Amino acid sequence: MAFSKNIWITGASSGIGEALALQWAVPGATIILSGLEKVQLEPVAQKCEQKGAQVHIIPFNLTKEEEITEAANRVQTLVSKIDILANVGGIGQRSLIIDTPDAVSRKIMETDFWGHANLTSKILPFMVKTGGGTIVVMSSLSGLFGFPQRSMYCAAKHALHGFFETLRLEHHKDHINVLMVCPGRVKTNFSFGALTSTGGTHGQMDKGQANGVSVEYCAKKIDRAVSKNKKQILVGKKELLMPYLKRFAPWLFYWIALRIDPNA
Repeated sequence: MAFSKNIWITGASSGIGEALALQWAVPGATIILSGLEKVQLEPVAQKCEQKGAQVHIIPFNLTKEEEITEAANRVQTLVSKIDILANVGGIGQRSLIIDTPDAVSRKIMETDFWGHANLTSKILPFMVKTGGGTIVVMSSLSGLFGFPQRSMYCAAKHALHGFFETLRLEHHKDHINVLMVCPGRVKTNFSFGALTSTGGTHGQMDKGQANGVSVEYCAKKIDRAVSKNKKQILVGKKELLMPYLKRFAPWLFYWIALRIDPNA
């Protein structure tokens, strides 16, 4: 999509967030990159600038209220409007419900749901005032059904659907479009940082993820969906059958789900 737009991407330091930044980095575009650390965002910023985009870096933590507020306020001083807000940042999970303490559960929910809801709520009045835009929300196939060792991750993704589908309906008249993106297995380092029951990180790439679609493929699918004002897309390979099985053949869905290794 070659255009001159103002785009804000969270989770932009790697994976799908970085791929989206590079997909949308064209001459005339202004890309705002957000993530936890400035040092992790700088290489992405350099790549975007080499493609002709103007780039700003705003690091912040999705679990910190004051940092979210500061970031939203700063963005409004940098651009006249936001054409695309891409809520990509997040954290995974690899732990059973019975083993997971409240502190770990809350961190996942605060990052994967509250952070995006909070950020969007703070920037939404600005988007409405300046004529609307598209909000891209990184959900997951796990936002469409439950899966072992993903309890709070699934809960957060389910919550995103409820919140942002409501937002879409409430602000349709304000020209706010919401695209829910539900990836299956994508070849990223996401599983490395997934939280275990101890609060530590999983530290390895799941086998299925290693064989997933590329982040570039995912970014192109999102780009096309934004240009067509789509409301939801699924991205992946054969795992995309699972939501349809859950709806039309639930007995088969559960038969398969019980036989999938959650770390595969």
